[in-house]
Amino acid sequence: MTLLKKMSVWVAYLAVLLLLPQLFDSILAISVFNQMAIAIVFALSYNMLLGQGGMLSFGHAVYFGMGGFLAVHALLMLETETVHFSIIWIPLIGGLFGLLAAIFIGSFSTRKAGTVFAMISLGIGELIAASSLIFVDFFGGEAGISGDRTYGPTFFGIDFAQNVEVYYLAAGWVFISTVFMYLFTQTPAGRMANAVRDNPVRAEFIGYSARHVRFISFCASGLFAGIAGGLFALNYEFITEENLNAATSGRVLLMAYIGGLGYFIGPIIGAVLLTLMNSLLSNYTELWMLYLGILFLLTVMFLPRGFAGFIMMHQLAWVRGKLRDLVVPYLMTGIPALTFMLSLIALIELVHAEAESLHIYGLTLDPSLEGTWIVLVVIAAAALYGTRRSLPQLRAAWHSANHIPDEER
Repeated sequence: MTLLKKMSVWVAYLAVLLLLPQLFDSILAISVFNQMAIAIVFALSYNMLLGQGGMLSFGHAVYFGMGGFLAVHALLMLETETVHFSIIWIPLIGGLFGLLAAIFIGSFSTRKAGTVFAMISLGIGELIAASSLIFVDFFGGEAGISGDRTYGPTFFGIDFAQNVEVYYLAAGWVFISTVFMYLFTQTPAGRMANAVRDNPVRAEFIGYSARHVRFISFCASGLFAGIAGGLFALNYEFITEENLNAATSGRVLLMAYIGGLGYFIGPIIGAVLLTLMNSLLSNYTELWMLYLGILFLLTVMFLPRGFAGFIMMHQLAWVRGKLRDLVVPYLMTGIPALTFMLSLIALIELVHAEAESLHIYGLTLDPSLEGTWIVLVVIAAAALYGTRRSLPQLRAAWHSANHIPDEER
């Protein structure tokens, strides 16, 4: 990719970040965008560990939470006028504390890799989460700690009392963090992280210390996770033990994996998808966590490289001009597959609704009527049958679009 094309991608990325509040001007939309901004930085920082460096961590929330806690303490110092600076630097403070925590923990955890590293990260995560209920002065116990972002000097007259003002601050930090994380992947340290991930023995053989390479990636990841924690503290003005525990670590793992590990854009896709499920789908059903689990299971089974990997699979067909040949086969498979999933969701919601009427897809379904169940089961079975019948045509179209004849080689 030429420099001009790269610059155009970054300009488009910045334009999207800046224009979103103008396109969707509502309190709910701004709240969702703020959550997306936090999730994008957090997921990208985790991708530096697992996707780029091959380090499976079950305790990445430690650096996110520690950065968030120090950020809230910085807000409290602004309230008491102990310090005097604009809150635009709060995410950086959180990032520096996340970096310090990563330097300390990484000094011994990066000596190992694979399962041992994963277990160490899990142990550290549980240790810090338990400590947050013990050291109440810093962590605030179960209630956590809170601050007020409107204290301190304004930034060109902006006091960040409104969520949209916080969003633009978060968008700036998201863009800066994304640029620097991408630049890290282009450095020798970032390239060697990929080499250590794929073959640490060969990396050692050519003169690089696998442990030192892992340590550098680990510290960089902690820095940006802390920035995400600082953004969280600014957005919500409080932070609790939940931001340190295994549930938060598992959530960022889902974001990175569903989006596509190893692809820089993958965690961004995963962060957007999971934020939408958490913020929007949870308003419509209490079973949204079940659907998140199903999505993760389907991703592991059918899209092991995530959504970003699925998109990149079409690169050859795009270059050969054969992408349009896949449109009809995709529709022939996708429509019955979507029908099957929607009918299955309706059946699950009916089971959950018990005796109450269910309002879904603009319809009112009565679980007490046998006909309701029969119709949904028939639709699901017919849709599943149609999906299976269309798969051979889809495979043939895929092979035709991606097979390079001998005369073209």
